[in-house]
Amino acid sequence: MAKDLFNRYIWLVDTIYRSGKISFKEINKRWLRTEMSGGEEIPHRTFHHHKNAIEDLFDINIGCDKKNGNKYYIENADDMKQGGVRTWLLNTFAVNNLINESHHLKRRILFEEIPSGQVYLTSIIEAMRDKRTLEITYQSYWRKQPNIFEAEPYCLKVFHQRWYMVARSPYYNSLRIYALDRIRNLYTTDIPFNYPSDFDPQAYFHDIFGVITNENIRVETVRLKVRNNQQQYLRSLPLHHSQHEVETGEDYAIFEYRIRPTYDFQQEILSHCSDIEVLSPEWLRKEIIGKLKQALKQYEQ
Repeated sequence: MAKDLFNRYIWLVDTIYRSGKISFKEINKRWLRTEMSGGEEIPHRTFHHHKNAIEDLFDINIGCDKKNGNKYYIENADDMKQGGVRTWLLNTFAVNNLINESHHLKRRILFEEIPSGQVYLTSIIEAMRDKRTLEITYQSYWRKQPNIFEAEPYCLKVFHQRWYMVARSPYYNSLRIYALDRIRNLYTTDIPFNYPSDFDPQAYFHDIFGVITNENIRVETVRLKVRNNQQQYLRSLPLHHSQHEVETGEDYAIFEYRIRPTYDFQQEILSHCSDIEVLSPEWLRKEIIGKLKQALKQYEQ
């Protein structure tokens, strides 16, 4: 149910945004073309409930131009192009909404699934908004049995087709990162928590690639030599916001980063092992060489 409700919100935002201004009658006309409608129109009261929820959850305001036929529009439409959650909403779901309106195309466009993401997104976002503690049943990969604990949700992040939640653990009195696909059950409690005013999600992930934050690994300059046209991919989609090209050769490029070379970053390098060479720092170069040798042993046995 939470997943369906979340999709309704996204569909409504995208439909109004793409239309510029649109009447409630036209909204319902387009709604009936989607599978989500089940052949039933959106009641006026339900529409306003959705409208209020969208404002609370995503800070997207839907206004009504009463002077020109009671047409609805996005009040802060210009902000939608400036990044963050609003841009993500549009980029992620706009095409999906078009497909829902064009059933005959459904089997001709393939998407990558994000396991269990939308099942818990609405509940977590609402708990973040209301500053309510979550009770989570969590199945770690490293435990045989699920664990039940409380968590104070601070922010959400997508990485490699998985949703992650940064939350404070009252038990450990520290921040922890939880993968949503490992949540088996989730319950919003009545226990409030104080979201720290000095916590900045972007700053929290500023120096890393992925989701693993390790204060024991310091920020340093990393240089990668990239060959076999893989440099073209990194130019179009940088590994990290600090990436810049410091040398360009005939068949290679050298990229430099200011980053914590954590596990996620090392795994990304290893996934391009024949195309990417670590030049510095020396400890990271040796670390990657060691993992490559270990991988090779598995094929030599």
